[in-house]
Amino acid sequence: MSPEQEQSFDEFVAARYAALRRTGYLLCGDWHLAEDLAQTTLVKLYARWNRLRDPESAAGYARTTLVRSYIDTRRLRRSHEMPSPELPEPTAADQADPERRLALLAALAQVSPAYRAALVLRFWEDQSVEATAAALRQSPGTVKSNTSRGLAQLRVILGDSLREIAAS
Repeated sequence: MSPEQEQSFDEFVAARYAALRRTGYLLCGDWHLAEDLAQTTLVKLYARWNRLRDPESAAGYARTTLVRSYIDTRRLRRSHEMPSPELPEPTAADQADPERRLALLAALAQVSPAYRAALVLRFWEDQSVEATAAALRQSPGTVKSNTSRGLAQLRVILGDSLREIAAS
């Protein structure tokens, strides 16, 4: 890899690592596993860096790789670790309504992995149905179905507290 490519990769990592780690956490509910997912993603991205045409394709490739790595680790079930019940320290943006955020994260952790992946990409990452479908290698109809079913699971999990969360 040329020095210019190395520098552009370093800049990409500096700009996107926190977002990749956050998305990994939203998927798996464990900061340590989220960091592993982000690092695995960056290793795979580094191997392909010279073939990517622009930063937008790199961001999409990284997001897709992160989600696929998460799904693969869930399938393999190499570890019998449980997600930590401790949540990370909130950022300034999170402190606006921490109770609502905690309730949503706890409920999201109980949603099945395929539905959780669709919800995280669609709502936390603010991806379109088409972008989510590409990242998950699914049809847009499957993404819509998984999103709908994931939201239904969240409603069941949250129960009566859903009204309180929606009102806040």
